[in-house]
Amino acid sequence: MESMKGKRLLILSGTGPHVKVVRKAREMGIYTIVADYLEPSKAAPAKLISDENWNISLLDVESLIRKAKESGIDGVVAAWSDISQMPYAEICEALGLPCYGTPEQFRIMSDKGRFKELCRRNGIGVIPEYTEDDAKAHRISFPVVTKPVDSRASKGVSVCRNERELEAGIACARSNSLSGNILIEKYIGGKNSFQVNYLFADGKAYVLRTTDGYKGLVEEKLDRVALCSVSPSVYTEEYMAQVNDRFVEMMRSIGFRNGPVMAQGFYDDGVFRFYDPGLRFPAVDYEAIYRSLYGADLAEIMITFALTGKMPELKLSDRNVYLDGKCACILYPTLGAGTVSEVKGIDEVARDPAVYAMECRYEAGDTVEWTYTTRQRFAEIVLLENSFEGMVRKIRQIQNTLSVRDENGRDMMYKPFDVGRLLQ
Repeated sequence: MESMKGKRLLILSGTGPHVKVVRKAREMGIYTIVADYLEPSKAAPAKLISDENWNISLLDVESLIRKAKESGIDGVVAAWSDISQMPYAEICEALGLPCYGTPEQFRIMSDKGRFKELCRRNGIGVIPEYTEDDAKAHRISFPVVTKPVDSRASKGVSVCRNERELEAGIACARSNSLSGNILIEKYIGGKNSFQVNYLFADGKAYVLRTTDGYKGLVEEKLDRVALCSVSPSVYTEEYMAQVNDRFVEMMRSIGFRNGPVMAQGFYDDGVFRFYDPGLRFPAVDYEAIYRSLYGADLAEIMITFALTGKMPELKLSDRNVYLDGKCACILYPTLGAGTVSEVKGIDEVARDPAVYAMECRYEAGDTVEWTYTTRQRFAEIVLLENSFEGMVRKIRQIQNTLSVRDENGRDMMYKPFDVGRLLQ
C-alpha cells in the first residue's frame, strides 16, 4: 500500500465520533482538516485536535467544493454522520476523489421512503405505512408515527393517537425535512429496536454488529431516545438465517461495493421490519471494541480508501458479530432540564476496565433544556463484559457511580435505565 504521509484529508463533521478519525489520520502522518458550521469546542471536539478547521456548513456544498479545490484536498471522509452523506458524494464527484458510493446510492440510503421501497422489492420487511391521502380520507388506524423521510436524531418525529395530533405531526415532520417529504407509519409499540451494521469491501459484505436497542418509555417522553443498546442482538442467529443474504444482495442490486451500511428497524413477531438506513457507521465508538478484539481499525480502513480508492486487505469474519461470546453495551445516561453545577464519578467510570470509550456532552456550567430528544443524553459509554450477566451488573454499578447536580443541589439524572428490561 502506498504511503499516505503528507496527504491532505478533509473530514466532514467535527462531532465526537470523528475524533478517532483525526487521531488515526495524524498517526498516519496525514494533514487533517475538519469542516462543519460549529466553532472548535466540545460540540465539535475533532476540530480541537485537527491540523486545520473550516467553519462551513455541510449543507453549503458549493463553498466546501471551492475551498477543497483551493486547499488541494487528496481525500474526503464522511462515514459517521447522517448529514454529511449527500454532501460527501457531491464533493467527491466534483473533485474526482474516491467515494465509497455513488450519488444515487446515497440518495436511496438517505431517504427512508426510497429505502423502504427498495426493501419491498427485495422481500425485506418494512414498517407498514399510510399516505397523506389516507389521512385526509380518515383511513388511519391509530397510533401512528409521523417523520421526515430524511430526519436525523429523532427531529420531527411524532407519535400521533388521534387526528388532531396527526395534523400537528404532519406539519412538524414537514418543517424538519430538507426535502419536504414525510412518512406516516404504523406505531410499533412495546418492541425493542434492532440494528445491523455491515462493511462492504470489493463486493464482499461483513456483518460487524447487531444490536438490540432499548428506548425510553412513552410516559417518560423518551420513547424516541435510545437509553441502552446491547450487542450481539438476541435475534442475531435468526437474522443471519432469514435476512442477511437478501439484504446483501439488495445492496449489490444497486451496485454498492465498498463502505459501511446500517439499517435500523424492529423485530416484530418473527419479522424484521426496517425503517432507517444509512451508508455509514453508527455515530458511537463501538469500533473501540472491534479494534481491541479483532485488531481491525475501521477509521484506518476508511481513511485508506479515501486517499487511495482501494480497500485494504481485511481480516474479518461474520463470526466477529458474536464478540467471542462477550457482551457489549452502549449506555446513554440522560439529564433533566437545568444548569449543571457538579459532576461526580466520571473519572472513576473512565478508569473501569470494562469501559472502552466514553464521550460526555455536558459539564459544569452547561444548561440542559427539555427537548425529549438525544439532546437529553449526558454521555455515551461503551462497555464490554465477558457475559450478559456481567453487563447487567456493570450497568447498575455505573449508574450508581455517576452523579450530576444543578446549582440547587438537585439530582439532574433523568430516569436511569431499568436493567430489569434486559432480563425480561
